[in-house]
Parts: sequence; C-alpha cells; structure tokens
Amino acid sequence: MTLSCDRQRSNFSNGPPTAVTRRLAPQTADTGSDRPLIIPVFLPHLGCPHHCAFCNQRAITRHDAVLPSPNRLQQMVETYLAYSGKRRNCTQVAFFGGNFLGLDPVVIRSLLSVAERFVTSGAVDGIRFSTRPDTIDSRRLELIEPFSIRTVELGVQSMQNEVLKRSVRGHSAQDTVTAVQRLKQRPYEIGLQLMIGLPGESEAGCFQSAGKVAELRPDIVRLYPAVVLAGSQMAAWYKAGEYTPLSLPDGIKRVKQLVLFFSRQGVRIARMGLQVTDSQGLADRILAGPFHPAFGHLVHCELFFDMARRLVDCSHGDFSTVTFDVHPRSESRMRGLHNENLVRLRKEFAVSDLQTRSDPQLPVDALRLAQTGKMLTYADLQCDI
Repeated sequence: MTLSCDRQRSNFSNGPPTAVTRRLAPQTADTGSDRPLIIPVFLPHLGCPHHCAFCNQRAITRHDAVLPSPNRLQQMVETYLAYSGKRRNCTQVAFFGGNFLGLDPVVIRSLLSVAERFVTSGAVDGIRFSTRPDTIDSRRLELIEPFSIRTVELGVQSMQNEVLKRSVRGHSAQDTVTAVQRLKQRPYEIGLQLMIGLPGESEAGCFQSAGKVAELRPDIVRLYPAVVLAGSQMAAWYKAGEYTPLSLPDGIKRVKQLVLFFSRQGVRIARMGLQVTDSQGLADRILAGPFHPAFGHLVHCELFFDMARRLVDCSHGDFSTVTFDVHPRSESRMRGLHNENLVRLRKEFAVSDLQTRSDPQLPVDALRLAQTGKMLTYADLQCDI
C-alpha cells in the first residue's frame, strides 16, 4: 500500500538538505565483529507500485506501513546507537522493507536529511537502502547525490522474465542490468537480492539467474529462499495446490551451491534466509517453505559437513579418534545444529570419539583433519553451477 503524496508530505519539511561531503566507509568483510552495524528503518510496502505475489512485509517486520516523522526517526537511530554497544568498523542507517526510491521525492529527501545528521556528527558512517531496479534513473540518482549513501541494494529476485512475470514483479531482467550499469557510474557499493524457489523457477533457472547476477559484478548478494507468507498471493496459490515451495532441505541444498558459486566469483554474501524482527507468531505468518531462523547457519553447517566427510573418506585411515581443527568462529558450524554433524559423522564412519579443536590461525571457511594434516576450504568443494 502506498500513501498519497499529500499524506507523505504532511510529516516532513520541504526544505533542501544541507550540503555535505560524502564520507564512504572502507568496505569491511561481513564476518564476525567486522560486520557492519545496520540500524534498520522498516518502511513496509511504502513506495511499492506493485503487490508482488510473494510479499507481505507487514508479516515479516510486524510494522505497519506508516512513515516515521523526522523526530521519530531521530529517536529510533539514537536509541539503536545507545544500545548497540561497541562501535563497529562500519555503521549505517538502513531503509528496508519498501521501495525507497519509489517514495515521493520530498519524503526521500527528508528521511535522508535526518540520517545525514548522524553521518555529519560521526555517529554513523553512511546510509544504505533497498529499492526496485526500475527506480534507478537519473532524476532519482541526482536527488540522492548530496547524501552519504554508501550502499544501494536492488530487489532483483530473479533474472528470468517469466519468473518475474509470474511473481507479479512488474520489472524485467533488463531493468536490473540497466540499474546496475547506472549505479556503477557512482561510488556506491551495490547489493543484489535474489529469491530462491519462486513460482516457475527450476533449479537450472535459479542457477542461470545466479550466473547473470555474477556477470553484473555486484559487491554483495542476499539470498532469500521464497516462503509462503500469510496474506500474500502465493499463500492463495499454495492453499489451492497451484504452488509448491521448496522444502527446508532442498532450500539449504540449493543455497549451498549458490554460496560456493558466489564465493568463487568474489562476491560477498551478506545474508542467507529471511530476516524477521521477532520470532513470535511465525507459525501463523509463514505458512510453508524453507524457513528457519538460523537458515544461513544451517547452510554453513552443511558445507562443513561436506568438508569433514570428504576429509575422513579420503584419509584411508582406521582412526578410533578423529579430531578436526577449525577456526573458533566456525566451530559451531562444524559441530552442526545440536551437534548434528558430529552425530552423522560418527554414524557414517563408525567413529567412537570425534572431537573439534579451535585454531585461530585457520581461515574461517577451512577445516583440517588433525590425524593427516590435510585441510579443505569451501573452494575445494564441488560447485554444480
């Protein structure tokens, strides 16, 4: 639902933004304490010209489609900063959940002006937002030029026109290509968001979309397996038997391949799996599909299981004890959720004593079998894309 321009203007000053000098923070790896601190401002459905078949942002964010006033936005950022703890390498105010550049220009300018105050004061390093590919044009890019925009994320969803059409997306794959070309003429970090398992998308089609996204050379990607949200068009299709979402195992399997592929392409993965602001009532809001609150962790657990299985299988040894060395940050990935990886490995290889050992000198995506000294990383795993 989009508010009228008059109603949007009622909450904001029409004054121009203060001239600023853009300060772009250096790019940081999206791991551990190096992850940027994101201060989310959710704008569910606002600025969206279409109601996509998969979408119900209200169900995800638990926020109503109401624009925050300048004072409310100021308070939101101040509160988040006060409770965020240690200062991160990169802190950004982020506008998510709607189609940011589809908002009225007065609203865009006013929201950015509030966020810009925190950049000027040094409290944050920059601003990011998500928007549709078909909103990237010269007029809107000139509008945001004075502000400290660091990252622009595009809701690509798919690079297959038939899938976009069936999802009632309202833009084409070429719109994404054109948008990225325009953004690359500016000093922005570019993020592209893909949805996995949309209506009409096969595994081969998913991988083809990934290849086309990689050709655009984005800085980051987000991978969102499609889930059936209550109140969405896909929910009606699902109930009528006209759409079958991926299962959780199939979703993990498919995204695992995408992780290997984008890692080889040098594209950083910012997130895997749907992000929700709370876990209450999920059974009522997510009807079906590959949802898990720790979906990304499960994907990493499977990757570490694959490495462990290969290391033991190729060792040709008869070990009563098997010890894996792993970076401390990835030890939980190696062990698996509820130690499931260890249970599976003990059962498959009849190993009575299987242990993990922390080694901070190892890469985060590496695993070493202590008995042989052989090490594998994600780059050593088979990628089917």
